[in-house]
Amino acid sequence: MISWMQRHRKYLVVTIWISTIAFIGAGFVGWGQYSYGDKASAVAKVGDIDISSRELQLTYGNLYARYSQLFQGKFDQAQAKSLGLEKMAMKQLVDQALLMNLAADYGLLVSDDEVLKAVASQPYFFKDGTFDKETYANVLKQNRMSIKDYEADLRKSLLIQKTLALFPQHTSPIETETLASLANIADRIEYKVLTSEMINVDATDDKLHAFWEERQQNYMTLPSYTLEVVTQPLLQEQYDDAALQAYYTDNRTGFTDNDGKILPFEEAKEAVAAAMNAKATHKAALKQYIAFKKGELEGVTPETITVTEADQPFGAELFEAIKGLTPADPYLKPKPSGDDYKTFKLVALNPSAVKSYDAAMKEVLNDYLDTQMQVKLKELADSSVETFSGTQTPFITRTYAQSFEGMDAQESKRFVNELFASQTPRGYVTLDNTKIALFHILEQKLLKTSQTDLGENALRLKSTLLDRGLVKMLENRYPVEIYVKGL
Repeated sequence: MISWMQRHRKYLVVTIWISTIAFIGAGFVGWGQYSYGDKASAVAKVGDIDISSRELQLTYGNLYARYSQLFQGKFDQAQAKSLGLEKMAMKQLVDQALLMNLAADYGLLVSDDEVLKAVASQPYFFKDGTFDKETYANVLKQNRMSIKDYEADLRKSLLIQKTLALFPQHTSPIETETLASLANIADRIEYKVLTSEMINVDATDDKLHAFWEERQQNYMTLPSYTLEVVTQPLLQEQYDDAALQAYYTDNRTGFTDNDGKILPFEEAKEAVAAAMNAKATHKAALKQYIAFKKGELEGVTPETITVTEADQPFGAELFEAIKGLTPADPYLKPKPSGDDYKTFKLVALNPSAVKSYDAAMKEVLNDYLDTQMQVKLKELADSSVETFSGTQTPFITRTYAQSFEGMDAQESKRFVNELFASQTPRGYVTLDNTKIALFHILEQKLLKTSQTDLGENALRLKSTLLDRGLVKMLENRYPVEIYVKGL
């Protein structure tokens, strides 16, 4: 964030205005445990600087508008939440507040004349080519922003602008040349991919049993629920037209066609009868539930069944309700299950327990093979790296974009990154649990030309490093307190 502000100092004044418009466009958004009714309330404090709820909403609105534009208007609050837009907004404000604390320590100030000059330079407030006070007041009023708030934001922007001027953005020739050297290094290598198919694992019963003994707590049964279940089957009553007509009249809006139009009685008769039977079934199930609780069931024997999260014969929604049962409150009111209704009573809650060796055998075997495969593969890499013979490449740079034999594009990219970070001519890169790539740097040379803008890259790298260091230093110097839960 700081490096962005450094690169765009001259646009900060305009950004304040854009943020305001974006805030109005995105609307008021609430999150966490905070109420935004009080504009004077602080959502965070950085050193001696308070961050207000208004500033947080303004910054959030700006980010929201940017992403909405990026997604061509197909952006909503759910997507904003998944991207962590609230945290991004808070991070921007914290970074700004850190700089403002630094400005205060250096005695930097923004005069009223500087603020007025900045206001008068904004074309949004021009009339007939010059600044107009009435236009200024009206535009802010139309966007539900006071002159006081706008000028306070502008003053902050100008102060940050002054502070950033303390960190000039340029690179020295030696810095550019150093980056050129790094970017232009080319390696000619020999490599070989080791895979799990090259490994044999001894999986005797003795070894598996010993593996299970050491890791028994990894092989637990799921908690289970022993239940008594009473089922009320769907009733199939016969109704005369008068009864059907009466029910239809009272509930006609519930009987519609695919276009949402209410069906005539004659077309709805079958659906009306089904609805009446469903209602009668529920009523009978409630009577059954009361009798079940009183121990007065007649002609019905509860079925005993044990269920787990992995074995849910009644579906996930019913299982969630069953999980809420306790010995003190063991009965669950009738719930629909298909066309029927079922009433449940918790008989026993069976906690998780260590599986026997036989019961855990399949899991134990898979875990043992995976673990031993990784160990054996690493042992093979360690024993082969100094002597292996493999495929040789032409000279490649860290921007090499092709895939290596035996590696996909993502694995190849990782391999190149770690190859050029290596401090030794021989080594290996673990690509995943089943694949390791050995390498031997046969020759290196420095290319004379680069396909990248080295000056820009050097500046970007330097800005990033300075950004990280500056933020860390300022955070250590000025305590950051955030009052909004989750941010």
